[in-house]
Amino acid sequence: MPLLAAHPVVGETMIKTENLPPELHEATDGLIQNLLASEPFLAYQKSRVQYKSDSHAHALIEHLSALQVEVRRKQATSSVTQADIEELRTVQVEVQANETLIMYSSTQQDAVNFLREINQEISQLLGVDFASLAKQSTCC
Repeated sequence: MPLLAAHPVVGETMIKTENLPPELHEATDGLIQNLLASEPFLAYQKSRVQYKSDSHAHALIEHLSALQVEVRRKQATSSVTQADIEELRTVQVEVQANETLIMYSSTQQDAVNFLREINQEISQLLGVDFASLAKQSTCC
């Protein structure tokens, strides 16, 4: 029986080593190819590439993360200042206004919603929650 080939999934490699009947292999391969070629996934792939190459967007995220850690640390010692809060809010506004981050987040959510719709349709056909079955079969 053939093995499911490695497929690029949103920039990563997915390797499944279980043997599949030929019909299931074909159906699975077709589903994977159709998902990867779908508009939500193509848009996500494009925005992901843009995000990965945008050093300003990465710097904003890193700065926001560092500020959040610092504010949490200061909260634990009750030493948060108004200036700390204002700086955090300023960076949050910058992150929320960054076009690269907006597109990355939006297309990521669109891809997730698309997968939920596909799962719902497959689940209705099978009469069980397809995603739960897939999750169980890939565990351990």
